[in-house]
Amino acid sequence: MNKKQEIILAFMKDEEYTPMKAKEIASILGVPKKEYREFDETIKELEENFKIVKNRKNRYKIIGENYQEGIYRKNQKGFGFVKIENKEDEIYISKENSLRALNGDKVIVEIIEEKNKVKNAEGKIIKIIKHEKNTVVGTFQKNENFAFVVPDDRSLGTDIFISKNNFGKARNGHKVLVQITKYPEKGKNAEGKVIEVLGKPNQAGVDMLSLIKEYNLPSKFPEPVVEEAKRCGNKVDKKDISNRVDCREHIIFTIDGEDAKDLDDAVRVTKLENGNYRLDVHIADVSYYVKEGSLLDKEAQIRGTSIYMLSRVIPMLPRELSNGICSLNAGEDRLTLSCSMEIDKQGKNVSAEVYKGIINVTERMNYHDVQKILDKSDKEVLKKYEKYIKDFELMEELALILKNRRLEQGYLNLDIPESKIELDQEGFAINVGKYETSFSNEIIEQFMLSANEAIAEKFYWLEAPFIYRVHEEPDLDKVKELNKFLFNFGLKIKITNEKVYPTEVSKILEDIKGKEEERVISTLILRTLKLAKYDSENKGHFGIASKYYCHFTSPIRRYPDLFIHRVISKYLEDNYVVDENFIDEYKEKAEQRATSSSEREKVATKVERDSEDLKKAEFMQNKIGEEYEGIVSSVTQFGIFVELENTVEGLIRFENLGDEYFIYDEERKRLIGEKTNITYKIGDKVNIRVISANKILRQIDFEIVK
Repeated sequence: MNKKQEIILAFMKDEEYTPMKAKEIASILGVPKKEYREFDETIKELEENFKIVKNRKNRYKIIGENYQEGIYRKNQKGFGFVKIENKEDEIYISKENSLRALNGDKVIVEIIEEKNKVKNAEGKIIKIIKHEKNTVVGTFQKNENFAFVVPDDRSLGTDIFISKNNFGKARNGHKVLVQITKYPEKGKNAEGKVIEVLGKPNQAGVDMLSLIKEYNLPSKFPEPVVEEAKRCGNKVDKKDISNRVDCREHIIFTIDGEDAKDLDDAVRVTKLENGNYRLDVHIADVSYYVKEGSLLDKEAQIRGTSIYMLSRVIPMLPRELSNGICSLNAGEDRLTLSCSMEIDKQGKNVSAEVYKGIINVTERMNYHDVQKILDKSDKEVLKKYEKYIKDFELMEELALILKNRRLEQGYLNLDIPESKIELDQEGFAINVGKYETSFSNEIIEQFMLSANEAIAEKFYWLEAPFIYRVHEEPDLDKVKELNKFLFNFGLKIKITNEKVYPTEVSKILEDIKGKEEERVISTLILRTLKLAKYDSENKGHFGIASKYYCHFTSPIRRYPDLFIHRVISKYLEDNYVVDENFIDEYKEKAEQRATSSSEREKVATKVERDSEDLKKAEFMQNKIGEEYEGIVSSVTQFGIFVELENTVEGLIRFENLGDEYFIYDEERKRLIGEKTNITYKIGDKVNIRVISANKILRQIDFEIVK
């Protein structure tokens, strides 16, 4: 900030200052006429940098606490909310006070009514800092001399007007990508031009392509990035092996899903003479190939994470690396960053060592076969892996010990099944159900948790620049709200000295195991908890009940893992005597990378959820008129959501609940019939009929069957 800006701000901060026009301020400050133009530019710079704001009468004032910067999320009905960074509560924005901001825009909002016990703070958008989108995916609807594109994201807040000379090759009903050339103002729609025709809505692959374009995902790697990946080769060179611990004679396994191609973790368990266990977790040494500042690294930073869209994957790294030299394929030499832990009979980590290694995986296993070995349920599988049976039984033994210890510490065992969506060869949904897991999945989960904790703790005490995976304690008000609901089941999360401990939440989850209400209560607890994120500061992980936690085990598909691999490698190479310049540089980078990785993770989560919702709606399009039993999963002011056994969720609007008016009881999250006193609350079983399914809107509607 320059001297002139400081003088203007100091003047406006004076207690006796009242909002003034630019010329009035210049007059009081004694700005000569010949310098007024420069003064006016300084005022505009302060306004552009959000230090001052201009009211409707063109008078300036300091941006105070009643002005906030945030992201606007628009509802289809016109109103919306502004989310302020690092704040739980959002600011309500009425349609009249939205300044025609679009969904996702960064805005300045003025607080016009403070929060109270009844409702959120209310605000008015006074400036749109930046539009989130300059391109939109939607359906092309043509008239004779003009057209409109109706966005797939109905919350966007505007259709896009297309003049005839901007049609491109679009045809009526096509899905298209539109570039916005003019944003909405003074009652007019946004304007744009068609820059890509994606295809017909029901054409194979167009739905997933539309999602990729909607979120502006980098679906292809630039050629120079691919070439850089190819130069890494597909074999380990002898020169790469120096100063590495040679583990190639060890019996080591990868255990993954049958379709997995990027295998970045391998494990080994042995019993020590003192009765303790040795757990070796070997992770692909991706950072050896993806150097800081390289083209591969820059591309990985942009992507932040791999995105899994059912039949389609948008990887963080090119397949030449992720399926090649960085994949721990059986029978091939591979470089690793490894963590070896000594764990006692109670599951306590006695010691941990991290080192650079080289391995040669003995067998590539999948979860199903490992479970068959443990269950002794398949003679062919048992015969095939006969000489390794003891190894898998030892893994099961250690995993059980680790899991039980974590449960005692308050590990939240949220048993919420994932959806398994089957697609045909053309990518259309043919079945939706629950993704079945077994204890073999948990073996790997427990081992990865142990490695992540051991690495995080070690480098925390070294005060190394690091990226942690943090999950902060839940908001007390939200826990108190949840307790009002749990009271109906005779349950309560205990709050001690205004603090919630993971063990108290874990007790609830154990109490409801196997009961009808388990799914609903587990989901509500999940909604009550804060979102996990990446942070350069260690804040612990509430859900895992761990003081130290990071993501170390998936550098192929997560950038934070790759980043901390570089830090760990530096400490190993320098024998833990690292110069201050490196520490200062990487502390700053850790902050930046943690923030950007958290943002990319949010995008990935939303894309993955949208792809599932889209395919569920597609599947249910053939089920119109069919009846199912479901459970009320959410109660809102506009109806109830019901989840079916196959994980499909649909909305029953008020008008489809029956011939009476329903009152919404917000405190107890239930609907009460005005005439009959029929009550719908979370956890209730109901019979429904499917009445509509729209894959573009990703919406499914049900009605109550009496």
